[in-house]
Amino acid sequence: MTISLRDTRSAELYARALTYLPGGVNSPVRAMRAIGRDPLFVQRGDGAELFDADSNSYVDWVCSWGPLICGHAHPQIVAAITAAVARGTSFGAPTAGEVDLAEEVSRRVPGVQVLRMTSSGTEAAMSAIRLARAATGRTKILKFAGAYHGHVDGLLADAGSGLATQGIPASPGVPQEVAAATIVVPWNDHDALRAATEKHELAAILAEPLPANMGVVAPAEGFLELLRSRADETGALLVFDEVISGFRVARGGAQELFEITPDLTMMGKVIGGGLPAAAYGGRRDLMERIAPAGDVYQAGTLSGNPLAVAAGLATLALLEGEQPYANLAATTTALAEGLTDAARSAGVQDHVQITARTGLLTVFFSPTPVTDYAGARACDHNAYAAWCRGLLARGIYTPASQYEAWFPSLAHTPEQIERTTAAAAAAFAEIEL
Repeated sequence: MTISLRDTRSAELYARALTYLPGGVNSPVRAMRAIGRDPLFVQRGDGAELFDADSNSYVDWVCSWGPLICGHAHPQIVAAITAAVARGTSFGAPTAGEVDLAEEVSRRVPGVQVLRMTSSGTEAAMSAIRLARAATGRTKILKFAGAYHGHVDGLLADAGSGLATQGIPASPGVPQEVAAATIVVPWNDHDALRAATEKHELAAILAEPLPANMGVVAPAEGFLELLRSRADETGALLVFDEVISGFRVARGGAQELFEITPDLTMMGKVIGGGLPAAAYGGRRDLMERIAPAGDVYQAGTLSGNPLAVAAGLATLALLEGEQPYANLAATTTALAEGLTDAARSAGVQDHVQITARTGLLTVFFSPTPVTDYAGARACDHNAYAAWCRGLLARGIYTPASQYEAWFPSLAHTPEQIERTTAAAAAAFAEIEL
């Protein structure tokens, strides 16, 4: 099967969208400019399949960039949302579902005793940073090059994800004095971290414990332990961004996987089951600084929206116990091994690195393992773009950026993995390296 976007409904919709939306999209990476083509417009999803506006079908390895760990339109999640919407879409008042979800998250995530819901990961990041500054009386934040923590002004320095894809080192509109409060250190660089924490008085050390916004780049041995110890020794708070890894790589997120407990945790994606929801949480003494319990203000009209809460609870129920994560790990491993075999069969194995953890995967076009943002930036982006176009033409929908992760789900089947690896082998064979 070969799919073309010429003279299609997607092309017509994109032409209209360019008139009314900046760049024709509502989030930059959707534009697919990094892989040299116009975007697909999606009609519907079903399990691990996506259907575009012309009813072409694709095996979907994006899964809405992470929330859909159970796949598209899972019957139990749809039923939960349908029941919730029949009772009303928003109240601006507390509901029992919010308490249920907070209790469920606290039961699963080691570092979360109390949480506050928001509507997006960006809000969660902004709020967690405000709390860290209030709790410590300090201003500066340390983050890692290539880490994307939402479009918060002070965090758009050396950010990965869509910002890196667009090639914007720092966004216009961010005041210089705001950016100056962010200290950027290379990921996995022990010496640079020690030097920065000795030189600067920090409110927080902010990190994805398993980065997935410069591609999936695992922490080096001892690096997360060093984050924890340097925070303790300097009086900074350790803040984990588990918007992507939370409830995905393990029941309690990456902090359970690596056995490192942060002071504050940011969550999103899976927690909303495909609807807009996020949260930040942590130790009780810290979280009780948040209004109305304390003096640090943060609010949101749709925070804890009953539809999103219902979707989140239904999703977490489907992730109960060890079996779902064993299944997801098996799917991820089978995909990684299949892609490795595909690269080998096409004779490009020396130019490709595949990094995977349960529910996350990246194919780097690099001759050497990628351990930080500099390594991700040094990848052959043109080859990745050509390969992605080849996959799309064969009905395989993957991230339109070298810096984004693939998101295996519980809905993916062995047959879909076989389709993907066969398409990958053919697409590998077409590119010049």
